[in-house]
Amino acid sequence: MANKTQSDATRRRKEPTARGFLRPGTGRIIVNDKPLEVYFERDTHRRWLIAPLQLTGDVENVDAFITVKGGGKSGQSGAIRMGFARALCGRDPNNREGLKAAGMLTRDARKVERKKYGQPGARKRFQFSKR
Repeated sequence: MANKTQSDATRRRKEPTARGFLRPGTGRIIVNDKPLEVYFERDTHRRWLIAPLQLTGDVENVDAFITVKGGGKSGQSGAIRMGFARALCGRDPNNREGLKAAGMLTRDARKVERKKYGQPGARKRFQFSKR
């Protein structure tokens, strides 16, 4: 199982869901049928999601095909990052130790808190009047 030709993983963060495939290749990353640089305009999002590939040294060795939906760009890049980390663990179990130490295998469980009935928002309350 260490030398699979294709690895896939599905991950979530907040609302986004990312589904990706890693194949041996030249370092091409396609997100929703667009190149990485076109889909994620911000450099911080791009650096954030390729961090697992850089940690394992697979940036130039694999091609990634990703489908992501829901949420915003930051959440989507976080979901893709975790998907990459999980797929890299599936390709080579020796990668797990380094990825776990870097915190890339831990799901960010934060979600938007629901609005409570009788209140204007999730945490906001109506102003209290003593008299």
